[in-house]
Amino acid sequence: MRNTSIDLLDHTPRAVVAIGTDYPQGHLLPSHSHRRAQLLYGATGVMQVSTTNGRWVVPSQRAVWIPPQVAHEVLMLGVSTRSLYIEPAAMPALGDQCQVISVSPLMRQLLMEAVDLPLAYDKDGRDGALINLLLHELNRTTCLPLHIPLPETPRLLTLCQAFLQQPNAHQSPEQWAQQLHISLRTFNRLFREQTGMSFVQWRQRACVVRALTRLAAGEAVTRIALDFGYDSPAAFSTMFRRVAGQPPSAYLETGA
Repeated sequence: MRNTSIDLLDHTPRAVVAIGTDYPQGHLLPSHSHRRAQLLYGATGVMQVSTTNGRWVVPSQRAVWIPPQVAHEVLMLGVSTRSLYIEPAAMPALGDQCQVISVSPLMRQLLMEAVDLPLAYDKDGRDGALINLLLHELNRTTCLPLHIPLPETPRLLTLCQAFLQQPNAHQSPEQWAQQLHISLRTFNRLFREQTGMSFVQWRQRACVVRALTRLAAGEAVTRIALDFGYDSPAAFSTMFRRVAGQPPSAYLETGA
């Protein structure tokens, strides 16, 4: 099915409903949730997914796993999507948290094919075998480090949100501890408890995730690196590769 809402198809008597949708640049899907789990794949463009627990950036040819009943907002930046809506009883073992996942060439072709299947596909025929293979492939995917966890403590959350608006590689845990009027040791413990990461790890992850959106908009690596406070594009690219596994110039070009 294409360019229709899962709300109209949710009670289809099949474990998986596949829908393809094209979105205009900058289209925002306000916060909502689904009864089924959702695998949201972007064939083109970049998606920004937000929940109360964090933010995820999904480059083209990757996907985001959204468990059932998780409220989420999605900003579409030139995206053509393929979505699988999966009954909770048929969910693959991807857990109960949102995550960005890799998409193999086989899975990509299966997703493209799935949206053209009949809504009430033959469960025992070729179409049912295709859907079952898709679910098997989902169980083999790997999680990508494109999640920015957000803390619950209001004052710390405010600092994190401000950083995401204007990343700065020179900001230090000492500066944040001073702003919160706590010791550095207390800050480091609080930050890890609230985000599951050290401050430096979080700062680097945030820079990578924010950079992906700007790269998708066609901005130069040099401009992004300087805006984020890096001394050179090479220093930024080294950090980006260490965190994301690929240099910024390649990350949006492959489905790896």
